[in-house]
Amino acid sequence: MRRLAKHSEDEGAEIDLTPMLDVVFIMLIFFIVVASFIKEAGVEINRPDSSKSDPSDATSILVQIRSDNQIWMENRRVDTRAVRANIQRLLANDPEQGVTIKVEKGARAGAVVDVADAAREAGAPSVNWASEGKQ
Repeated sequence: MRRLAKHSEDEGAEIDLTPMLDVVFIMLIFFIVVASFIKEAGVEINRPDSSKSDPSDATSILVQIRSDNQIWMENRRVDTRAVRANIQRLLANDPEQGVTIKVEKGARAGAVVDVADAAREAGAPSVNWASEGKQ
């Protein structure tokens, strides 16, 4: 008799998981829908084709980053902290000028990002990229 009484008590103590699963699936659908509308921030890169003319011939401010991370503007070496001031000075003459960053192979990515940030902070309307490759 005790076995039957204990068996009937166990059957009544079960937990129904169906509502919990419904809530989990609704939350999953919600996060999938919300995640599709999130736009991740990034940097737009305007990289010219190799078939086009050399960017140094264009009417833009040329900043060269050499493979040893030296920054050159107007045939002179410039410190990273002075790039922004130099670009602002050159933009004072022609505010519509773009900035072209010419990067040699082996240059550190941090130096490239620092120069691009300085150009954007200086108010350059466009920042273009060029890399020196073997042809």
